[in-house]
Amino acid sequence: MPDGADEAAPSAISAGLAGRCPRCGMGRLFRGFLTVAPRCDQCGLDLGFADAGDGPAVFVTLAVGTLVVGLALILDIAYEPPIWVHLVISLPLAVLLCLAVLRPAKGILVALQYRNRAEQGQLES
Repeated sequence: MPDGADEAAPSAISAGLAGRCPRCGMGRLFRGFLTVAPRCDQCGLDLGFADAGDGPAVFVTLAVGTLVVGLALILDIAYEPPIWVHLVISLPLAVLLCLAVLRPAKGILVALQYRNRAEQGQLES
């Protein structure tokens, strides 16, 4: 575990899902919907290391896209609705699921970065 972490620290998954500090599990991880806070308001952990990049968006888009396309195929095979029904059902479902899952996914990736001491790669000279 990183310096300053104790045995009572929350798991990376539970801290990420709850949007809490990966070290203490009490402070807020996010300042906005997806903006990571500069530091934990409880333990003072500097969250400047947190750079999940496009990882959460890629994982969420692939998972939700697979689910929504699968459901659209099942709907099409079972009922053969017109295309506008697919648009009315599938598009809002995809957007809502992506928005619902994106923040927890980013929280998990940031917490895993902390737990695994992930940092920018550097070339040795």
